[in-house]
Amino acid sequence: MRHDLFRARAPGRVNLMGDHTDYSGGLVLPAAINRYVTLDVTPRSDGATVLRSQGFEGVTKLTSDGRLDQGGPPWGRYAAAVHNELAELGRPEVGIEGSVRSDIPVGAGVSSSAAFEVALATAFCGVAGLAPDPKDLALACQRAEHRAVGVPCGPMDQLASTLGIAGHALRIDCGTLDVQPVRLPAGVMMLVLDSAVPRRLEHTAYAERRAEVERGHPGRMRHVESENERVDALRGLLEASILDRASIGNVFATSHRSLAEDFEVSTAELDRLVALVLSEGAFAARLTGAGFGGSVVALVDVDLAAAVGARVVERYRAESGLPGTAHLCEAVAGARLTVTPAKPAVAQQLPRG
Repeated sequence: MRHDLFRARAPGRVNLMGDHTDYSGGLVLPAAINRYVTLDVTPRSDGATVLRSQGFEGVTKLTSDGRLDQGGPPWGRYAAAVHNELAELGRPEVGIEGSVRSDIPVGAGVSSSAAFEVALATAFCGVAGLAPDPKDLALACQRAEHRAVGVPCGPMDQLASTLGIAGHALRIDCGTLDVQPVRLPAGVMMLVLDSAVPRRLEHTAYAERRAEVERGHPGRMRHVESENERVDALRGLLEASILDRASIGNVFATSHRSLAEDFEVSTAELDRLVALVLSEGAFAARLTGAGFGGSVVALVDVDLAAAVGARVVERYRAESGLPGTAHLCEAVAGARLTVTPAKPAVAQQLPRG
């Protein structure tokens, strides 16, 4: 077997509008961002998988039939789940060996786990010579999330990671899987503010919220229905010929209030970050992702963004004692695979004696 080097890179995402709507088949408006999970792997002829992480301890090992070495690190559950979902779709038993690295903050609500799943799936398929439809790959990764940690997530995160378009958000109908690009206005930066209140969705009330939506809980449904309307309202504002900062800010504010009051997923730290970033010069801000901690997304004029982020972090750290951070984010393309061919062996000429 050739030992070509396969590099799979998948972005995280920030959601501009449409939280807790994807699992009910609603509308969302995420953008893939310039923070990535990257896997550098080579094929293995025995079908086994061996992965090391540059950020976390331990080595993940899978047998050719997808059984996980129980002595490995917790993140190995994702590798096993992705491997087994792809096997059920007919992927051949071709193993991989290599390393994984990431600059996506973990537990910050910007889809580090989905990016890891998509990068894994891209690598697994690449070494097996497969090029699945990106939507099919995303849905396999969504099922892997369910399998790995039991989180009943919708398809938004994985679709954003596979289908991202540079300079655009994606208007995704999670019921029909229709995806439409939404051009982001020039001169505007997405500023992501990590509250440093991490959350793992399997340890929050995420599943409870989904169950409440499925039962038709009035407050939860009020949020879902109004949030779907806000997705298309924001889409229209973003694509307008003149940037209406005040109206965009109002849509963000209404969404954050709905998530805090009707859906009850905000926190004091997220509420404070929203207030801080608006006071420092952002024209729109709201929590992003599932809530229960994580991050706020703000829209800021690009020439102000770095300074605004720095001032907010300084004030937030002083007030909360938490190591909050700011990330300047651009909308980027979705997951990609590159292959570096192995160098041919150089024949050694024996000396003549």
